[in-house]
Amino acid sequence: QVQLVESGGGLVHPGGSLTLSCAASGRIFSIANMGWYRQAPGNQRHLVATIDDHDGSARYRDSVKGRFTISRDNAKNTTYLHMGNLKPEDTAVYYCHMFYKYEVWNNAWGQGTQVTVSS
Repeated sequence: QVQLVESGGGLVHPGGSLTLSCAASGRIFSIANMGWYRQAPGNQRHLVATIDDHDGSARYRDSVKGRFTISRDNAKNTTYLHMGNLKPEDTAVYYCHMFYKYEVWNNAWGQGTQVTVSS
């Protein structure tokens, strides 16, 4: 079993910054894609950012482009999401996701971390 442990959420004022981290542990041969999703109350979960293993290329949801940066440390099986210039509409539970291989390809999700942007 692979576990993803997230940290870094919390309460921040509008315009502030937070960095989320997500570390994978367990039986992993390789991790292809790492990503962050979020879900606000009453809304569906949607993709925020994703980063590829091959070339490190990243994709972002339009609403976070220029404010959020996703990165990864393959040696630590960890992904980070630096969030800057936070807005109230960024308030949500943030989940990390990894597409990893151990014998076969699998999906793993973190438990979620709350991010609240409020004055």
